Amino acid sequence: MLKFLLVVILVAVAVYLTTRAIQRRGIAPTPKPRPRRAQPPRFIGPDDDPDFLRDLDRKRKHPEDPDSP
Repeated sequence: MLKFLLVVILVAVAVYLTTRAIQRRGIAPTPKPRPRRAQPPRFIGPDDDPDFLRDLDRKRKHPEDPDSP
């Protein structure tokens, strides 16, 4: 069992060193990172809009005030 494990380790080291040598020479292309997807636009509801909230607060405090901006 020990001999089998030693052979597996030697094969793994050989494959690793071969792969590194090929990548350094540029024979095989190095894997490129995938570009990140752009985040979809986030829709803002009226309860997140500061102008809308300010207008609601003004209407609540001064209900007799006509629709003045």
